[in-house]
Amino acid sequence: MRRDPIRSSPRQRIAALLAPLWLALATSLAPLGVVLAAPLEDPADRLERSVLENGLTVLTLEDHSTPVVSFQMWVRAGSRDESFYTGIAHLFEHMMFKGSKNIAAEEHARLVGARGGRVNAYTSRDVTVYHEDVTSESLPLVIDLEAERLAHLDISQPTLDSERQVVLEERRLRLEDSPGGLAFETLTALAWQAHPYRWPVIGWRADVEAVTVEACRAFFDTYYSANNISLVVVGDFETAETLARIERAFGGIRTAERIPRNPSAVVAQHGERRARVVDDVRIPLLYAAWHAPPSGHVDGEALDVASQILSGGRSSRLYRQLVYQAELALYAEGGYWEFADAGLFYAVAGVRPGVSVAAVERAFFAEIDRIRDGGVSEREVAKAKRQLEVSLVRGLDSAHALANRIGREMLNFGRVRPLQERLAAIQAVTAADVQRVVTTYLVEDKRSVVHVVPPGGDPAQSAAAGGEGQGGS
Repeated sequence: MRRDPIRSSPRQRIAALLAPLWLALATSLAPLGVVLAAPLEDPADRLERSVLENGLTVLTLEDHSTPVVSFQMWVRAGSRDESFYTGIAHLFEHMMFKGSKNIAAEEHARLVGARGGRVNAYTSRDVTVYHEDVTSESLPLVIDLEAERLAHLDISQPTLDSERQVVLEERRLRLEDSPGGLAFETLTALAWQAHPYRWPVIGWRADVEAVTVEACRAFFDTYYSANNISLVVVGDFETAETLARIERAFGGIRTAERIPRNPSAVVAQHGERRARVVDDVRIPLLYAAWHAPPSGHVDGEALDVASQILSGGRSSRLYRQLVYQAELALYAEGGYWEFADAGLFYAVAGVRPGVSVAAVERAFFAEIDRIRDGGVSEREVAKAKRQLEVSLVRGLDSAHALANRIGREMLNFGRVRPLQERLAAIQAVTAADVQRVVTTYLVEDKRSVVHVVPPGGDPAQSAAAGGEGQGGS
C-alpha cells in the first residue's frame, strides 16, 4: 500500500478543535457583514491518501472532536458512463442493497441501523456514492459490509426484476407524474443534445424496462472495480488500524483492465431552442437554461454570485420582481448547476393563475437583461458573497459534510482545494465580473426554454403573447 501522510502540527490540531466555534461565529455574524480576523483552519489540510495494490484509493481524515465517523464509497460511475441502457448506474444504487453471497437482502441497512447508524446512497451524472455515518466501534462492520457487496453482489434475474419495478415506480413519481420533473427532463435533453448528461439519471423508461442481467453484470464488472473506487473515511477512528482493515477487506477486489468513458464534448449551441410540454398542471411552468462552464472553471464563483443576486431566496431580484412587485409568478428561482464536463445556469418560475406564461417569460428575461445592461450594485455583490462564504464554511460542520467535500473535490480535481483558496476566489468577484458572466453566458442564442401548459394550452397565452415568435434551432 502506498501512503501519502500529511501530518498535522500542534497548532493545526488546536485549530481543528476550535473550528466548530469559528463556524458558529461565522454563521451568526456573516449576515451582519462582520468579517472575522482569525483565519478558519481547514480540517482537510490533515487529509491522508493511500492506494492499495489493486488501485483502490483510500482518503482518511482522523478527527476525534466528535464520536462519529463517516465512511463513503465513491464509485466513478454515473449516468454519463451509460452507453447502451440508460439508468443502469442508478439501478445499481438499488441493487447494492439487495444482498450478496453472505448477506441477505436489506440486511446491510438493517445491521447499520440497528447500531444507530445511518446508511444511504445517491447517483448523479458523474458518480454513485454509498455512505454510512456510524460510531467508531461500528466502522469495522461497515468496512466488511461494503467489501462484501463489492466482491459478491447478487446480480440475478429475480433481483433485477424486483429493483426494476422499484425504479420504474420512482421514475413515475419523480418525473412522469411531476410537472417540474418532466420539465427538467425535457430541459436537459434540449440543452445537452450531444452529451451523455442529456438523459435523466434515472434513465429513460424503455431502457429500464429492457435492461438485461448480462448488461448489469458487464457494467458492474467494469465500473465497480477497485481502480475506479475511492473510499473516504472522516471522523473518530485510528488511521493505521482502519487502513489495515480496509486492506484486508478490499485488497482482493478485482481491477479492471479498461474503464471506458463516453465522449464528453459539449456541442456549441447556435440559436435558441424551445419545447412545449402538455401536462395536467394546475399552473403553467417556465423552465430555461443556458450553457455554462464545468466545475472548477475560473468564472464559477462569478456565476455563483450572479445566481445569488438573481434567485438566491425571497430577497433576490427575480423573486422580488416577479412574485412581489409585478405579481406574475408564484415562485421564481434558479442557479448555477455544475458538473465535471459541463454546467447549466437554469431558471424556473411558476405562473400565477390568470397570467400568461409568455408574460412571465418576458419579465424573467428582462431581469437578466437589466444586469447585462446596467450591472449590479456593490451591496448586492457583498451580500451574495457572504451567503456563499457561509455555505462553504458549513461544509466543515460534520464528518459527513467534510467527507462529501473531499470525495467531490478529488473526483473533479484530483485534490481538495484549500478552504482559503475557495474563500479568496469568492472574495475576488467584483460587480464587473458579475455583469461580464451574465453578458457572456446568459445570452439568447445559448438559451433553451420549456413551457409546461395544461391540455388546450395556456389560457392567457394568446392575449399575452401578442404574436411573439417561437424560433429555435
